[in-house]
Amino acid sequence: MRKLDGKVAVITGATSGMALATAKLFVAEGAHVFITGRRKDRVDEAVAAIGHNVTGVQADSGNLDDLARLAETVREHHGRVDVLFASAGIGSVSDPLGSITPDSFDTLVAVNFRGTVFTVQYLLPLMSDGASIILNGTTSATKGIPGAGVYSASKAAVRSLARTWAAELKDRGIRVNVISPGSIDTALFSSVTPEFREQVTSAIPLGRLGTSEEIAAAALFLACPDASFITGANLVVDGGFSHI
Repeated sequence: MRKLDGKVAVITGATSGMALATAKLFVAEGAHVFITGRRKDRVDEAVAAIGHNVTGVQADSGNLDDLARLAETVREHHGRVDVLFASAGIGSVSDPLGSITPDSFDTLVAVNFRGTVFTVQYLLPLMSDGASIILNGTTSATKGIPGAGVYSASKAAVRSLARTWAAELKDRGIRVNVISPGSIDTALFSSVTPEFREQVTSAIPLGRLGTSEEIAAAALFLACPDASFITGANLVVDGGFSHI
């Protein structure tokens, strides 16, 4: 039996990389998946790549009207959510103290922190008892990465939310956990110099970048009954970078 047979999942920001790989895996494991992205053309491409049992919704996680429309679309089509992966986020390592602007601050916080809060809040009335909520974190939340202060703080806030929500939702059996990826070989690394890629890779004890599929496997674990006794946790997937 597939691990998500008959389940309904929502994955935000799933037009590429880790979230798209997760959507593909969830569908392969039997779920119907709703995916979101800010650009309709990218959403359509992702839907085509997944192929079946997927519904695409153009939505910006920083826009409350879009989140309300996402919730209404899920309600109309399936009426419930069994798994929510609040994955949408943006990152920056180019904002050292002294160069942070109100606009750059607001942009990061609007999607990473505010967007996560309201994604969960808008979909919570549709969440099944015993459902799984997965929040997208980062190892930067616990490491001092120069230039990433606002980004890291926004993700540290997400880690805090998981603890609080796990306590608030325990009576419904809803589990809330965080996945914190390290350096993953996504499109971001296709644009960096070989020297920078080597510098990053050399700092990882396992000696390589992670893959989107490895993040997807971690998300599947937290989504399914294999993790039925895990809530409020932070699953770090970083090749040992933040631990060793």
